[in-house]
Amino acid sequence: MSPETGRDCAAPLVEARGLTKHYPVSTGFFSREKLVVRALEDVALDIRAGETLGVVGESGCGKSTLGRCLLRLIEPTAGEVRFDGRDVLALPAAELRRMRRAMQIIFQDPYASLNPRMRVGAIVAEGIEVHGLARGVEKRRRVEELLHQVGLGPEHADRYPHEFSGGQRQRIGIARALAVGPRFIVADEPVSALDLSIQAQVLNLLMDLQEQMGLAYLFISHDLRVVEHISHRVAVMYLGRIVERAPRALLYANPRHPYTRALLAAVPVADPRHRPKRTPLQGDVPSPLQPPSGCAFHPRCPYVEPRCRTEVPALIAGAGGHAVACHVFPAPTE
Repeated sequence: MSPETGRDCAAPLVEARGLTKHYPVSTGFFSREKLVVRALEDVALDIRAGETLGVVGESGCGKSTLGRCLLRLIEPTAGEVRFDGRDVLALPAAELRRMRRAMQIIFQDPYASLNPRMRVGAIVAEGIEVHGLARGVEKRRRVEELLHQVGLGPEHADRYPHEFSGGQRQRIGIARALAVGPRFIVADEPVSALDLSIQAQVLNLLMDLQEQMGLAYLFISHDLRVVEHISHRVAVMYLGRIVERAPRALLYANPRHPYTRALLAAVPVADPRHRPKRTPLQGDVPSPLQPPSGCAFHPRCPYVEPRCRTEVPALIAGAGGHAVACHVFPAPTE
């Protein structure tokens, strides 16, 4: 049991059940047709303290929407989100404001996510001021500690964002997220805009901070090798649904869903002798305005069967926590 919360330490810190997000779309002033973009559809997941759940998939599959719905930056259409046992979606504004200290986000673009008119010290201190955590000299000391924690110096507090490189800006974004003492962080493609050498530095920083502070991450990326490096478990998304979820080693050693196999086969391999046989995907990603019936992946799947066109496969867990939503290749049983 946790001495602070009285809850089982093995219980998930973050839980989502049936999480759904639809965006209504106008089709014209005189049209009676009502369309919705199905950004998320019946998503279920859990993340424990000190764990990283990596989320991968093509652009537009709902990864960022998922992260924002978990933080209630976007209001879900349906479903349930719990943080440390509390229903996030049912919290009134005042309690949600207090809970936001424990749930933070690192944005994808380190150039657009920092206010160019604010000095770095003010950017990092903003959350400290909003939540009344420190003032005056104590606030300045806290900002310097945070900058040091992410590999920057106290002299950087008086500079503006345009004076920093992309990697340094992302470190500032990480310091801002850490300023209020969070327990859960959504990292929304935090290294995709950075050079490879800088990517490695930021990833190692995130892993070090997790070890020091016991942070839980939802790490969103389209790069499967980055996700393999940092994640404990991996969820693969396609058109708003999780189609496969497993511990990292199991998923990369034995991918079950045809979409996961296609993604892994497309990852560049330096040694041509070890390049996997690729099964190219047919067609384009369907529109979330008019998703296919049955399994959303069936129009592009080389193993499609008749039932795939009519029945939506459930995400069923098998041996070792390996869950798959596929009629043809179910989760392993041993």
